This record gives sequence, structure tokens and C-alpha cells, in this order.
Amino acid sequence: MKICIYPGSFDPITYGHIDIINRASQIADKLIVAVLDNREKKSLFTVDEKLDMIRDAVKDYDNVEIESFEGLLVDYAKKKNAKIVIRGLRAVTDFEYELQMAQINRELYHEIDTMFLLTNLKYSYLSSSAVKQVASYNGDVSKFVTPYVADMLKKKYNKYVV
Repeated sequence: MKICIYPGSFDPITYGHIDIINRASQIADKLIVAVLDNREKKSLFTVDEKLDMIRDAVKDYDNVEIESFEGLLVDYAKKKNAKIVIRGLRAVTDFEYELQMAQINRELYHEIDTMFLLTNLKYSYLSSSAVKQVASYNGDVSKFVTPYVADMLKKKYNKYVV
């Protein structure tokens, strides 16, 4: 069984992420979308909120599982018996960082490979950070995220509106 992991912070999940999940799910027998629980990184959403948003976005995929993990990705991959890490690339700058991470992961766990999927051109500009910025100014994010995520963003930012 070909088990692949698509790790990330998904703060929040966007249509770009969903595009990668869609294509990776066609490659993998089982695709694990793994949310990194990084306590050192300031996130807008909690891990549980991220998991809920991802579950909603991928509810129609039979071979996709959603989990969170802490620590090194390679340790998590070993525990899940996964040999392939999926990463999406938007631009050359993404590649430089992702190549370095892939090489480190391979050095730490010789059985792991990283598969890069190029983001669909219509999402090449899209990032979770940009979505959060638009949402923070009460902008329309419906072209970037699912209705559930848009609602979560609205609720999150309306807490801060004076």
C-alpha cells in the first residue's frame, strides 16, 4: 500500500491545498493530511479548528485521512509507514526551501522521498497568509477557501472588530 503524507500548517486550508490533496489522493492508496502542531509558530486557528476545516474540505475523499502530529516529519512518517511526502510548489522560492527540507528528511530517513506537485496556475498566487490578510480587512475570501473556512475566518476576525 502506497501511503503518502501531505504535511503543513493549513492555517487555513485553501483551494490551493485542496487542489494538491485532490491530485495526491489519485497517486496514493492512502493520503494522510498531517497538520503540524508547532507551538512555537503563532497560528490564527487551533489545531482542532484546522482539522475540522480540512475534514469538511475533503469529506468526499475515501482514501484521505486527517491527523495532527508534533516533532519531526520523518518520525511521524516512520510511525505511519509512509515513504512519500507530498509538497506543493507555487514558485521558485518555494522550491529552494522545499528542496532543502526534502534533502534533510532523506538524510534522516533514507526510505523517504518527497514528491513535488506544481500548484494549479489559478492558485499559484494563493497562500494562507494572503487569505488571512484579506479576511482581516473583511474582504471577500470566497474565491480562495471553502464556504466553511470563509465562515470560520469571519468568526475569528469579527472577534477583533471594535
